[in-house]
Amino acid sequence: MAIRVLHVATGNVGRIALSQLIEDPRFELAGLVVSSPEKIGRDAGELAGLDVVTGVAATGDLDAALAARPDCTVYCALGETRLFEALDDIRRILTSGSDVVASSPVPLVHPWGVLPDRMIAPIEDACRAGGTSLFATGVDPGWINDLLPFAIASTCQRVEQVRCSEIADYATYDGGPVMFDFMGFGRPVGDLPKMFKPGMLAASWGVSLRMLARGFGFELDEITEWFEQEPAPEAFDVAAGHIPAGGVAAMRFQITGVAGGREVLVIDHTTRLRGDLRPDWPQPAQDGGSYRVEIVGEPSYRVDVCPTSARGDHNYAAIASGAGRIVNSIPGVVAAPPGLRTPLDLPFDTARGVFATALGG
Repeated sequence: MAIRVLHVATGNVGRIALSQLIEDPRFELAGLVVSSPEKIGRDAGELAGLDVVTGVAATGDLDAALAARPDCTVYCALGETRLFEALDDIRRILTSGSDVVASSPVPLVHPWGVLPDRMIAPIEDACRAGGTSLFATGVDPGWINDLLPFAIASTCQRVEQVRCSEIADYATYDGGPVMFDFMGFGRPVGDLPKMFKPGMLAASWGVSLRMLARGFGFELDEITEWFEQEPAPEAFDVAAGHIPAGGVAAMRFQITGVAGGREVLVIDHTTRLRGDLRPDWPQPAQDGGSYRVEIVGEPSYRVDVCPTSARGDHNYAAIASGAGRIVNSIPGVVAAPPGLRTPLDLPFDTARGVFATALGG
């Protein structure tokens, strides 16, 4: 029997996740919630960019949608700039009796040691009250710095360091709030956005570092953060808007987990809006962008991951990979015991069923 799923938000991640929910026979779309008034009343198929009519009309009322008693809710609403509102949404969904798989807020990937107990406790209480589970994931933070490092390291006799990198050109990414408000592209160098305020990098990506450490069986002594910004040599436009001359047009940052006085876990991001900026920084393995996992040990590895898609460029493909990880986790989350779940709690075979459509299932 298909799992009945409520979907929330149709932004960059949400639209792709919604298309899979409609096309994948494992799921039945039970409702759609949106925040933009112009989307209310429109069919889910149209909002997903598909040439199908689902008969499911978008609503702006989350509580009314939950009245349909979905088995699970896919939550893809923006969390970077509305943390408390997103946490409240998720608490309400969990309390209603619906499990949740989510792309945000990012700290929910592994909140312990990142969020204070007073923010975690209401989510845990909601899981108990509703008998529900919550799983937050994506691509980075997400599978590129949890599933992949664990899989590769499982072949090693010993490991000294794990480094996970994203190296990407964001010129075609049209997420304005993330690009300008959270990451600070276009601002004067030194005019720090939310992402570069002290402790924010460690909060955003430290969730993955702490989960990696837990999975490898040790605790981190500290998490350090470092960043560098590069200005635009002249003004130019990108999909999300205008970058003035002197405004930030490239950035690199690292979040490092330290144990026993050694840098053992590293997340490294190089983000450009033009490929010619800072050629001395890491370069992608394919035009536009790629991911990389490097392990120093015996044996050592450098694994480059190059997402591509028939529906878009490297940015679309990367987002699609995160959306796929979210949707494919639904059966495991529905089957899991109540509580906050992480990749360490769920089965690794979340790809089970993805061949169904191609095989006529």
